[in-house]
Amino acid sequence: MHRSLIVLLLAVTLSAADEWPQFRGNPQLTGVASSTVASSLKLLWTYEAGESIESSAAIVDGTVYVGVQSGNLLAIDLQTGKLRWKYRTKDAIGESSPAVHDGVVYVGDLSGLVHAVGAADGKALWTFQTESEIKSSPVVTGSRVLVGSYDGNLYCLSARDGKLLWKFTTSNYVHATPVVSGGIAYIAGCDEIFRGIRIADGKEVLQFPSGGYTGASPALLGQAAYYGTFGNQVVSADLGRKRIVWRYENPARQFPFYSSAAVAADRIVVGGRDKLVHCLNAKTGKTIWSFATRARVDSSPAIAGDRVYVGSNDGRFYALDLATGKKLWEFEAGSPLSASPAIAAGRVVIGSQDGRLYCFG
Repeated sequence: MHRSLIVLLLAVTLSAADEWPQFRGNPQLTGVASSTVASSLKLLWTYEAGESIESSAAIVDGTVYVGVQSGNLLAIDLQTGKLRWKYRTKDAIGESSPAVHDGVVYVGDLSGLVHAVGAADGKALWTFQTESEIKSSPVVTGSRVLVGSYDGNLYCLSARDGKLLWKFTTSNYVHATPVVSGGIAYIAGCDEIFRGIRIADGKEVLQFPSGGYTGASPALLGQAAYYGTFGNQVVSADLGRKRIVWRYENPARQFPFYSSAAVAADRIVVGGRDKLVHCLNAKTGKTIWSFATRARVDSSPAIAGDRVYVGSNDGRFYALDLATGKKLWEFEAGSPLSASPAIAAGRVVIGSQDGRLYCFG
């Protein structure tokens, strides 16, 4: 193969991999970045969005996309922190995080409207109205967009024009973001049921009880799904055997898990409302380490290399050693960080509840 073609192919591969196009970085919601992050982080820029940011950012092609409680979807230059465009939604954007695919940004707002917006210019392409607020983040798979609503439905829409292809009705809110693998969308439900729904036709192919109301989104590694519940547990579900294989509870402090887990190799990392970041053995659910913050941890951790990045409602952003849980660095934001970090191109981006978007590198 010609050398210049090899270099081009490598560049395309690296650029495609080194992105964070949706909530938790990928359709398996692992929260693991391919990007290398500097061992000593510094604040590169701050963008003043004006109102609370609970939406977690997406980063694609050098642009940061994030939703704001003011009812704006923002596109911000990753290098400079300058606003590229602003798109007005019908209502506030809460925890729904943008998904970027083939030049389109998808996000839901608290009026229940799903928006498809041109990534380059912020122009509206289509909208779809659900019957209640959207806190779930869209996931794009092929030519389809999946998103949950507080009306109890998981929706499957055409990515091209927003037409409804199917909806699956649960018996409570669909807060979690669906995790996608092998043509199946899995959701951990507020109805305490874990479900697998076939993306092709919306038919349920798997269901079993979680044993708790679930706001967290599952992280998937192979045939294992990991997620926390409002029953004060973190669970591991075996999708092949269709059952929970272990449950973890903090023996000292019984609090819900709202944060979505990150999973890498033999360990999972998740924040708890017990003010701790927990690292558990993925096979057994046994504690490897825990790290104490000063307030609840609703932010979902992200892993890059041998480090964990996570915000806390104590107003601090932490970098921890993945092996030991030792604090390596912290940044004092001064306002709760319930959004989750996005990592791409060597940079880490997170929003705070005082309306500031931070970029570190």
